[in-house]
Amino acid sequence: MKTLLVTGGAGFIGGNFVLGLIAQGSYRVINLDALTYAGNLDSLSSISDHPDHIFVQGDIGDRNCVDALLAEYRPDAVVNFAAESHVDRSIDGPADFIQTNVVGTFNLLESVRDHWQRLETVEREAFRFLHVSTDEVYGSLGEQGLFTEESPYAPNSPYSASKASSDHLVRAYHHTYGLPVLTTNCSNNYGPYQFPEKLIPLITLNALAGKSLPIYGDGQNVRDWLYVTDHCSAIETVLAEGRPGEVYNVGGDSEKSNLEVVQTICALLDQLRPAESGKPYNELITYVADRPGHDQRYAIDASKLKQELGWRPAENFESGLRRTIEWYLDHLEWCQRVQDGSYRGERLGLGDEAAEA
Repeated sequence: MKTLLVTGGAGFIGGNFVLGLIAQGSYRVINLDALTYAGNLDSLSSISDHPDHIFVQGDIGDRNCVDALLAEYRPDAVVNFAAESHVDRSIDGPADFIQTNVVGTFNLLESVRDHWQRLETVEREAFRFLHVSTDEVYGSLGEQGLFTEESPYAPNSPYSASKASSDHLVRAYHHTYGLPVLTTNCSNNYGPYQFPEKLIPLITLNALAGKSLPIYGDGQNVRDWLYVTDHCSAIETVLAEGRPGEVYNVGGDSEKSNLEVVQTICALLDQLRPAESGKPYNELITYVADRPGHDQRYAIDASKLKQELGWRPAENFESGLRRTIEWYLDHLEWCQRVQDGSYRGERLGLGDEAAEA
């Protein structure tokens, strides 16, 4: 049985990753999460008493906490999901993103480096540090082309700039100290347990409540959509088979405009949970002022991961979105409990002047 230290394992992607590992029965997971607005132990309730899941509330920037966990549990690998990850929040308050994504990652790397250097030779050679990042570090694409692992970094939001900084730190710790790191840059994730300020759960829950369905600008911004369990399987593949020092892009081969996504959600809800008014949900669509620095298009070339490591996504957008909507319809109580926290479905990412207005 392998032991993994998973940071940010109560968040959306990290939580799905932890649930998947425990279900396999071959991992012991030390789950470190600060439980900010996006971390939720409710998502992990099914394994709260599982002997192979040890949850610790703490911050990746707390060297004493991380050092103690590394010394006590001696993990075979560290998988770093911990991050401030919501673009709109980074526009309204960038300081937290710098603190967690840059300073926090630095402190985590320092703790991991010290631990790794003290390992015996066999353990040291087998050890891995996997850093989970985003395609947003590459900036914005035109109508053609795909992001590859060689694409230059050109972040356009405080969030993506902070993630780009953390990526560079991870790379530097490999080239400077020899730390066996792996980095994954993924496209937009969706699926169960996603915090409801993100597009798909926000639109779903607003529609069910009869609220307006806000779309930035003209709705033509394009993203490549990746079902969360496909992302988790890619991370497992990279952790097991990836070459230290390498970057692997993870995409779902599912480019959609924001308007297409919202229209598809509305059509699925019309089938699965028709509105009491009898009207189609797409009549609730409204267009709102665009987000500052809103990148036009992201699209991932995942051919390196597919060709070198044999990974493939199991879901296409249509099948994954249907599974996602069905999950939210079956877990409305979970959604209500999450929304009872600090986030109330308000518009974020307007910037200081608009927020004051």
